[in-house]
Amino acid sequence: MTITTSSTRAHEKRTVILVFAALMLVMLLASLSQTVLSTALPTIVGSLNGADHIAWVMTAYLLGMTVTMPIYGRLGDRLGRKPMLLLAITLFTVGSLLGAVAQDMNVLIAARAVQGLGGGGLMVLSQAAIADVVPARERGKYMGILGAVFGLSSVAGPLLGGWFTEGPGWRWTFWINVPLGVVAFVAVVALLQKPVVERAKTRVDYLGMTLLAIATSALILGATWGGHQYAWTSPQIIGLAVITVVAAFAFVAVERRAEEPVMPLGLFRDRNFNLTTVGVIILGVCMFGSLSYLPTYLQMSVGVTATQAGLMMIPMMGGMLVTSIVVGQAVSRTGRYRWYPIAGAVVTGLGLFLLSTVDIGDPRWHIEGGLLVLGIGIGLGMQVLTLIVQNSFSHRIVGTATAANNFFRQVGGTLGAAAVGSIFTTRLTDSLAAKLPESGAGGGSSSLTPDMVSSLPPALHDLVVGAYNEALMPIFLWLAPFAAVSAAVLWFVHEKPLRHTIETAKKDESLGEHTLDAAEAMTGAER
Repeated sequence: MTITTSSTRAHEKRTVILVFAALMLVMLLASLSQTVLSTALPTIVGSLNGADHIAWVMTAYLLGMTVTMPIYGRLGDRLGRKPMLLLAITLFTVGSLLGAVAQDMNVLIAARAVQGLGGGGLMVLSQAAIADVVPARERGKYMGILGAVFGLSSVAGPLLGGWFTEGPGWRWTFWINVPLGVVAFVAVVALLQKPVVERAKTRVDYLGMTLLAIATSALILGATWGGHQYAWTSPQIIGLAVITVVAAFAFVAVERRAEEPVMPLGLFRDRNFNLTTVGVIILGVCMFGSLSYLPTYLQMSVGVTATQAGLMMIPMMGGMLVTSIVVGQAVSRTGRYRWYPIAGAVVTGLGLFLLSTVDIGDPRWHIEGGLLVLGIGIGLGMQVLTLIVQNSFSHRIVGTATAANNFFRQVGGTLGAAAVGSIFTTRLTDSLAAKLPESGAGGGSSSLTPDMVSSLPPALHDLVVGAYNEALMPIFLWLAPFAAVSAAVLWFVHEKPLRHTIETAKKDESLGEHTLDAAEAMTGAER
């Protein structure tokens, strides 16, 4: 009997490791796509003559990703993770193919949007699938490794982007995803468990999904266009704000009556969910807002190559990678987790402040030191916040809860990237228009590339470099107070004991603790 039990446990452990390896590859796909273009971006927009649309290359992906996260999470709970993951991988790979053959900025932006439609599923479902096979008490170390994968991609992406840009060409930043996508597809088919049986013959909440997509898209478009393409008081931006508010209210009304809502309102009755939601929104603003355009700055203002810009991001990756793994192991060993995201928010704010003090001519270690501190801060809290949410709800809706958490993080990230991109682009365009003669840039500021900037006469070179520094660095200081707000909010998180087994989570569900049925019953009583 003992031999059989030991053999069974060894088999289960091997199965978990194989499944986890497949999910790590899926997470790598999603996270690489957010960073691989960062060092290639100046060359891409210069070659396609679209520097004035630089923000959209990042924002289009984040928008597609954000809109689809709750949909993937809800359908994953209902239909199983496997078919939804396969759909997400397919969309992501198709988007990569479109990006690889793009001949203008419009096609490139559309390709990034299609990538995002798949990327939302890759990010959410890989984390939710871990909860299917690993109990919360042990999940910390696995989530820590997933966080390390994200940290690794934060530098591997820029390095690959730089190497491709200087070698075979920037289009390989898209081509590389095709074989990775095929391998991920095969791994999911072979290793992931079959879809769970659908619980009930209820209607899919298509109306709720549509309203959520409309509200999110209008919000992101307003943040992207406001103050740049249109004035904040223009009819376009005011109209988008109205659409956001109306769609949001309609979404809440629909969710209160839906049989299986895409985002159950019962989630918001949990204290930890609400607090971590605020925390991840702010974390997303700080992280994506600060990192989206830093590699561009390094190439334009510091004068490094695309590959060197990627290498300069290594301290951030090292800080995030090591901290994520160490924190994950500590959480699994002790079961304590409350202080890590609080400390992470404080350290993130410090990293942003250090980056805001960078000036032209400063030694590179100044920038790298700020990136190290920023990476440590992100690594302390990012995956722990997801674990807190998963531990607050029953296993039955863990995918929905995980998706909601990631959704709000991406809302913050998309808003952060859009807002920073809008402010940065506006400040840069205005500064260059005032300082740089149109003929001196070989076609204007929209066609500037790192090579072109380095070849400019000293006087013009200094003007361009100074414009980039003045446009971006003060924004980091503006972001720092947001991290302090996040720390203050997360202070009130209640530390609940981590479940030791998957069976415990399912037992909690049968007792009615935070179940979807309970949420629907409460909603029904309100109606």
